[in-house]
Amino acid sequence: MKDYRLTDWLPTTKKEVELRGWDELDVILFSGDAYVDHPSFGPAVIGRILEAQGLKVAIVPQPNWRDDLRDFKKLGRPRLFFGISAGCMDSMVNKYTANKRLRSEDAYTPDGRPDMRPEYPSIVYSQILKKLYPDVPVVLGGIEASMRRLSHYDYWQDKIQKSILCDSGADLLIYGMGEKPIAELCKRLAINSEIPHDIPQTAYVCKEAEQKEEDIVLYSHEECLRDKKKQAANFRHIEEESNKYEAARILQSTGQQIVVVNPPYPPMTQEELDRSFDLPYTRLPHPKYKGKRIPAYDMIKFSVNIHRGCFGGCAFCTISAHQGKFIVSRSKESILKEVKEVMQLPDFKGYLSDLGGPSANMYQMKGKDDTICRKCKRPSCIHPKICPNLNTDHRPLLDIYYAVDALPGIKKSFIGSGVRYDLLLHQSKDPVVNRSTAEYTRELIEKHVSGRLKVAPEHTSDRVLNIMRKPSFNQFGEFKKIFDRINAEKNLRQQLIPYFISSHPGCKEEDMAELAVITKRLDFHLEQVQDFTPTPMTVATEAWYTGFHPYTLEPIFSARTAREKLAQRQFFFWYKPEERKNIINELRRIGRSDLIEKLYGKR
Repeated sequence: MKDYRLTDWLPTTKKEVELRGWDELDVILFSGDAYVDHPSFGPAVIGRILEAQGLKVAIVPQPNWRDDLRDFKKLGRPRLFFGISAGCMDSMVNKYTANKRLRSEDAYTPDGRPDMRPEYPSIVYSQILKKLYPDVPVVLGGIEASMRRLSHYDYWQDKIQKSILCDSGADLLIYGMGEKPIAELCKRLAINSEIPHDIPQTAYVCKEAEQKEEDIVLYSHEECLRDKKKQAANFRHIEEESNKYEAARILQSTGQQIVVVNPPYPPMTQEELDRSFDLPYTRLPHPKYKGKRIPAYDMIKFSVNIHRGCFGGCAFCTISAHQGKFIVSRSKESILKEVKEVMQLPDFKGYLSDLGGPSANMYQMKGKDDTICRKCKRPSCIHPKICPNLNTDHRPLLDIYYAVDALPGIKKSFIGSGVRYDLLLHQSKDPVVNRSTAEYTRELIEKHVSGRLKVAPEHTSDRVLNIMRKPSFNQFGEFKKIFDRINAEKNLRQQLIPYFISSHPGCKEEDMAELAVITKRLDFHLEQVQDFTPTPMTVATEAWYTGFHPYTLEPIFSARTAREKLAQRQFFFWYKPEERKNIINELRRIGRSDLIEKLYGKR
């Protein structure tokens, strides 16, 4: 185990700034999360990126916004700007369940305390800083700001909200993974104190913008308030541009202002991603927490992220909207370096909890012909079917597994991230690739499952799955047979844990009733289930709110009332005696008495 000094973390107090001998800070970051100096925590990454540029950076985690605002004043004014992140999750998802009930635990707070961040920290922190230091620029980042950069549906207020730039008063918003835009911003501000408006992957508000021929002009915020179909139509443009290699600039009028979203940077190179992960993180919570439990850190402290991005394009997911659909993979050397650092952590017993990414088995996968990818605007590379241009070779990932497992001191490396079984079942035209897939599937099941393997079929209805942009449930059945066969061959007692969603747009009670019958037939008593939660900037959210599918503008049903959602959710739990009577009554009500016997036998 390494010995660390207080100065090995970014400073969080005046005393820690003085310990470094600094009399001025260049950038002060405010975060809605506790400060964990780890590459999975965005504010730590941004802080380390700026530190590597030679800048003097401090971070104020979870400032108190209710008192005399001393946390916002204690470090004074920075030379360049204040940076704000609400945290690793949208604050409203963090604070509320799908039923809009307050959560009892905040996973990103010491001891899980649920009262350490406000609702919408991006707005609250910005408004405070603008009031205290009106002449200092405020820059927003993180997933909350990223997903709310244009007019968006807010489930918790049940209305279309303006760009978060308008409500916060911030000067600039960085969306997506922020290493490149934040580094460029600091270079520019060191030369000129004016906030630049031409940096890729940034958004800003202005009174008028010179329109270019290639710009995409969305329906205005006010038009979206009046006409839900226009809000739905807007979203298709937003998603397509966020998934393109070379995107257009997006403009949207909001009142007397115009929100301008510059196109993103091209995907990072492997060298750039390695540089971000190889920065001198302690990989530990700041000593100020004195051993308090931070649940989100406990989940990932013995894990290693091997790539960014996801080309799944699931309708309810924001990963591709934030990280991009193009996979950027770390080098083998960078991954092994981090594994060796994890091995030095206190309490490490030789078991890696996860060697994965947004989807566990997309490492090094990309288009065979890059010129095709550069023109593509499909939100998913694997739906409705796997793109013939996609390289699905699992050999690079197998090489990582073998190299990690060969390290002295590693007993097991588990895969805790979700596995895309549609990639494992895909038959390429290249027999070598197919052999690698079969070898990977066996290696995964035999050696990398910690008792339970997580997969996400999400539903059993092909019609609903098509709306979700997920493969047919038949593929889950095929994968289960392979999983069961290999387990039997090796005498392993491992479980396949499927994740399911109720109340997704397009899903009706009858679909959930059939889900109950099918999962019973497969002998599943479902545990990993959830109601669909509308989160900003997903296709499913826009369909749920507007009643129209953004790509077809055809009407689409969604369970919106508490009664409708409860009626769907109860079918997950057909096996519970206390649910039986309600389910039988519901099946009769919807005219599906034929399913009663299939669930409960002859009565």
